[in-house]
Amino acid sequence: MLTVHAAPLVLPVGAAAVEGGAVAVDGDRIVALGPYDAVTAAHPTARLRRWPGVLTPGLRQWDGVPLLTRCYHPDPREADELGEQPLTGADLARLAHRMDEPRRAGSVRRGLQRMLRHGTTHVAGGFADPAVRTAVARAGLTVVAPAGAPAGAPDLDPFARGHGLAGAAHGPLRTGGRADLAVFDVPDEAALCAAGAEACVATVLGGRLVYRRR
Repeated sequence: MLTVHAAPLVLPVGAAAVEGGAVAVDGDRIVALGPYDAVTAAHPTARLRRWPGVLTPGLRQWDGVPLLTRCYHPDPREADELGEQPLTGADLARLAHRMDEPRRAGSVRRGLQRMLRHGTTHVAGGFADPAVRTAVARAGLTVVAPAGAPAGAPDLDPFARGHGLAGAAHGPLRTGGRADLAVFDVPDEAALCAAGAEACVATVLGGRLVYRRR
């Protein structure tokens, strides 16, 4: 279905910001990008999704391998015992005797869901574990080549490695490109970089709305 995603500010990356902008998506492709009035006039029958804040390209998660293979993502039912953040190092080691395959698989699925909640559409591989590769493929994330091991603990927020939208985005939004989008409830790029990807309210992956904050 043809869908127009509209936001007060569209940040394509590599091109000028569009105030009162919109992106038209048909299937998994971007078919138009520009001012809201122009995009909707060209696609009058499209379904319209209005978002707050800024609309950007989807983000790229460089910590994909450690987050999915060397972390444990607690189940919400374990929050009282384990908290909500990914467990690594000594905290993860203390769970080793309780880590069977179903529990490990659940952690991977939750890790992928949490990436989507942070506007992630691209994740750095490669993944030696076939089960992890399958989970990533089912989630629909695009796997990109790793760029070396980042310093510090892995972080679900791509801005922790990207240091700004240009460094965190998977690439620019462009007509004809794949429709990987993220929306953040902030007023501008400076506020986005300050707030980080936790401000994400929606993630569109290959034209599909895969996350929407309720």
